[in-house]
Amino acid sequence: MAVKKIPLRKCTGCSQMKDKRELVRVVRSKEGEVSLDLVGKKPGRGAYICKDIECLKQARKAKRIERALDCTISPELYDLMEKEIEND
Repeated sequence: MAVKKIPLRKCTGCSQMKDKRELVRVVRSKEGEVSLDLVGKKPGRGAYICKDIECLKQARKAKRIERALDCTISPELYDLMEKEIEND
């Protein structure tokens, strides 16, 4: 019996490789909208972050999500992402 591969993704905050299902996906759509993808099914370019506020703060400080998505993210959107991660 073959062992099923577990998809790993790198957190943009702490740079650790983790199971894809443990992370939250941040997506930039073709229209340029940036949003959180809690299900992992939205189309568009994605970057992954842990469900931890500290990881989001590290990624925000170093602008790693902006680099990964190749766009600028407003401070209001970062605050909204913080609230969504806290509620999850």
